[in-house]
Amino acid sequence: MKSRRPTLGVLLRGLRARNGWTLKEMSERTRIPLSTLSKVEHDRLTLTYDKLLKLSQRLNIRMSELFAEATDAPEPAVTARRSIGHLDRAIRVNTSNYDYYYLCPELRRKRMIPVLTRIRAKSVEQFGDLVHHAGEEYIYVLEGPVEVHTEFYDPVVLKAGESIYIDSNMGHAYLAAEGCDEAVVLGVCSSAEEGLMESLMNLHGDEEVSPSAETARLSAVVHPRTRSRA
Repeated sequence: MKSRRPTLGVLLRGLRARNGWTLKEMSERTRIPLSTLSKVEHDRLTLTYDKLLKLSQRLNIRMSELFAEATDAPEPAVTARRSIGHLDRAIRVNTSNYDYYYLCPELRRKRMIPVLTRIRAKSVEQFGDLVHHAGEEYIYVLEGPVEVHTEFYDPVVLKAGESIYIDSNMGHAYLAAEGCDEAVVLGVCSSAEEGLMESLMNLHGDEEVSPSAETARLSAVVHPRTRSRA
């Protein structure tokens, strides 16, 4: 079995997770731009020695902690897990901006969270502060258009059938675009960190809603062939 040396990105993510810091909080502590830290954590960028030295000083850690020894990493076990997603068994959460339907809730410790979302917010002012959380996410527009706002890019409008993949650590918001009362998207959130579902639930924390006629409407969006013809 080969030994694998953790990357700087893995070590920084682990350090941040142990201290319970968000990426923004680590950026403020280290005075390293958030976008730079995000790229380092995803192994798309490395840091020079002088930046590593400043990072260790500002976080009050030894330089040696940023250069971990190689570890034996066992091959991941095959769990053969499987779950069939049903809207009537989804975890439903209602907020002022969105209705969320978290699918396949019976699987615990997931690294990937599928969620169907109805979007009502129509402006950044109505939405409030941009959202940040660990991992990455992919959003596919079922009913749109959807206006996507992100921290480091200009807004973009996506029509039904179009999609976007983003770094979830970057501030983001999804809005019903001009001329659209409500939009529906299917998303997948993923993270190498454990507790992703808990992190997502902590973002809104509003009460769950009971099954309603909305479940049938969203089911028709996901399975358009089941719609009745006029």
